[in-house]
Amino acid sequence: MTDSETATADAGPATGAADDPTPDDDAYSGLFGAFPYAFRQTGSRLCKLYVALGGLLGGLLALFFGLALVVQVFNTLSGTGGTFTFSRAMFILVGLFVVGPVLAPVLLVARRHRRAGSDTRYDRLLGASGFLFLLSLYLGVVASIPPEFVLDGETVTRTPPSGLLAPLVALLYAIPPVASVLIPLAAAASIYGAHRYAR
Repeated sequence: MTDSETATADAGPATGAADDPTPDDDAYSGLFGAFPYAFRQTGSRLCKLYVALGGLLGGLLALFFGLALVVQVFNTLSGTGGTFTFSRAMFILVGLFVVGPVLAPVLLVARRHRRAGSDTRYDRLLGASGFLFLLSLYLGVVASIPPEFVLDGETVTRTPPSGLLAPLVALLYAIPPVASVLIPLAAAASIYGAHRYAR
């Protein structure tokens, strides 16, 4: 084999590697890698906006529930089992229920792009369902406010509906506070429904 043939043979694999359409940076690793990956890959502006906002809110909510759980654990160290253990378990469950659906659209979009490629329609629907869940959290909080509650030792009456959104607020007030959790539950189900419908 001549020197030129040897050089050509040596250069061949390197050129093929450079032209490889699936470089390593097309993959992602773990929860944190899914966010930049989904943001880079999606062609939907709505989805990009949700990836940025959902990632920020998801991180803040996780931090809030984490710190609140630590405080609760320290406050109940003197108790043993029973109600204290149950309350901590319920607190963790509520945290997962809130943070999980906030992160789910981004994780589903990242998984879709890695496995099946780009689909703007899918990304748009998942982004919209994510924003719907964020809105449902606010609506659920409004619906959960009782007619009267104690704040700093004083009995406070909830603000009566007024302004442009008065009909919506009145409708939320009509929902029994114990049933207010159904609002974010329905919105969380819509994320799964959008995933099933658009995939």
